[in-house]
Amino acid sequence: MSSVGAPSEAPAAPPNTASNEKPTPGPSARARFRLRVAIAFALVLLAAVGAVVVGLLVGPAHISVTDVVGALGRRLSGEADVLRWRDTVVVGVRLPRVLVGFVAGGALAVAGAALQGLFRNPLAEPGVLGISSGASLGAVLAIYFHVAGRAVWLLPACAFLGAAVDAVLVFAIAAHLGRGRVFTATLLLVGIAVMSLNVSLTTFVLSISLASYNVGREVMYWLLGGLEGRTWDHLLLGTPAILVGTVAITAHARELDALLLGEVGAQSVGVDVSRVRLRLILASALVVGAAVAVAGPIAFVGLLVPHVLRLAFGARHVVLVPLSFFGGGVFLVIADVIARKLSTEVPVGVVTATVGAPLFLALLIRRRRELAGA
Repeated sequence: MSSVGAPSEAPAAPPNTASNEKPTPGPSARARFRLRVAIAFALVLLAAVGAVVVGLLVGPAHISVTDVVGALGRRLSGEADVLRWRDTVVVGVRLPRVLVGFVAGGALAVAGAALQGLFRNPLAEPGVLGISSGASLGAVLAIYFHVAGRAVWLLPACAFLGAAVDAVLVFAIAAHLGRGRVFTATLLLVGIAVMSLNVSLTTFVLSISLASYNVGREVMYWLLGGLEGRTWDHLLLGTPAILVGTVAITAHARELDALLLGEVGAQSVGVDVSRVRLRLILASALVVGAAVAVAGPIAFVGLLVPHVLRLAFGARHVVLVPLSFFGGGVFLVIADVIARKLSTEVPVGVVTATVGAPLFLALLIRRRRELAGA
């Protein structure tokens, strides 16, 4: 009796002619992707270190690289000399300003990457849900009612409270309109409506605050976005929320990739769209609220940086989100350096808008030509 499929009766396999044609195959797609990711992270880390160093060197007082290294070394070793004015400038003035700018820029870029993936629109940005405008309104009210002058942390705290209240309000209205369900289109429209209301209220407060020169000037300066006078208190207030929100967004990278297929496509691969959408928007509200609270409403970082990185390194969010954090930080720190190098220091928000708007228009024109030629 014969045995079915016995090894002794199996015919000899033909030689693998395909492998003979390619005896030394090239690297796999996965290996190429890992190499590309490694190069991307190496570049952004190098750019981040360079931006921080330049930010510590640039300022009204001339300080050399040796002075910066010495000041940081003495601070880390616990041997800081309060009599050294250079140590005070580096560690007490420039370093917190640079770090606040870096984490705020990173937060805005991460939120932009998340919202662009969530809405499947490269033009989405952190202000699309009215979160930035809510933070601005909270800060402006704190300045107008003289709450901000009582403690250094009260202004960012009021701005963060405004962002949180705005996020809850947008969700509540969208859920009510959807009879318990939150649809992306409804959420976007409600966010735009609330943003318009916040802008109107902020403009009204600004107009009545102009009666007092000091209050009006402070409100106007904050609305332009800036890093002047940022301290370690601002960094400690904003960084924890920014890091928590960034980690939460990164943890949903696979879901963001699936959402690029559309809501139906994402549901077909097992994504709970409603729950993921809620988590992503709350995380985006957290990082944007914290960033605007410590740096003001800075434009174009969340719109431009993720868009450029997506064109350069692809749309996989497990790579795009961390790259956006470092890229946004570098962009804002360099913009702040440019603001400090001008003869009269201007708010960094003016620089980001001046640089970001033409660059983004150039990218859009290039993209339009590529699509037309395809």
